[in-house]
Amino acid sequence: MAEFGFNEHHQNEIINYMRFARSKRVLRLKTIDSCFEELKDSRLVDETFTVDEVREMLDGLQAVVRGEVEMELINTAHTNVLLLRQLFSQAEKFYLRLQSDISELENRELLEQVAEFEKTDFKTTDKINQETSKPKLAPLNEGGVSELLNKEIARLQEENDKLKVRLRTLESQAMTALDEKTKAERALKDLQKVQGEQQLAAQSQEISSLEDTVAALREDYERTLSASAVSQRDLQENLISSKHELLRVQEQLSLAEKELEKKFQQTAAYRNMKEILTKKNEQIKEIRKRLQRYEPNE
Repeated sequence: MAEFGFNEHHQNEIINYMRFARSKRVLRLKTIDSCFEELKDSRLVDETFTVDEVREMLDGLQAVVRGEVEMELINTAHTNVLLLRQLFSQAEKFYLRLQSDISELENRELLEQVAEFEKTDFKTTDKINQETSKPKLAPLNEGGVSELLNKEIARLQEENDKLKVRLRTLESQAMTALDEKTKAERALKDLQKVQGEQQLAAQSQEISSLEDTVAALREDYERTLSASAVSQRDLQENLISSKHELLRVQEQLSLAEKELEKKFQQTAAYRNMKEILTKKNEQIKEIRKRLQRYEPNE
């Protein structure tokens, strides 16, 4: 059998098409033969004809034969279009785009191969006539290509579903981490507020005590002011000393406040809260990176 580069199934399809084309060709040739026979039977009844009569008969025969040949060529072109339509329809079901090279239709070498195939293998196939019926073109969706495409579509769909589930999980984790971060920040602010209020209360109490001491000294000074100049000087010195003491105590209070804040930052509760916030910030950064990797570009 001549080689066209097709498998057995497609080779049989070519044979079926050539059988169809040959039957149409034989039928059209019989029609043309009948035109000549009709001319012979209807016009060639006299033994002699004039030039005009012969010309008239040939012109009429030419018109008839021309019409038959033209009709056959048109019908052949339309038949080929219908055949291509079947092939293209099957290809478009799987989003394939078939291409044809029109110049190959006039390739003499290939045309000779087709002619040789028709003379030898095609005639042998006709004699054997193994086919009991003329099957139609088998849809591509019943073959291996359809199975592979369906498997690929199913795999992509499954992968898409997994990515959607993963994305929802990451979004849930991100929301949970944000909630925990908000709670931790709120707790830290509350703790700092409580510590600040305690420090302010202690400072206010010490200042109030010092103010009471100064007021008492001032009263004592006023009582003893009229006693003597020595006593007055002593009171003035005591007052100055008390003011210095007050400044010293205020400075000590400021240092104590700074020391208290430093100690608070070194407490276990503060360190734990700071570590929790640091971890949550790192988790949120990681989840955001993972979300950017799975989310589609907008």
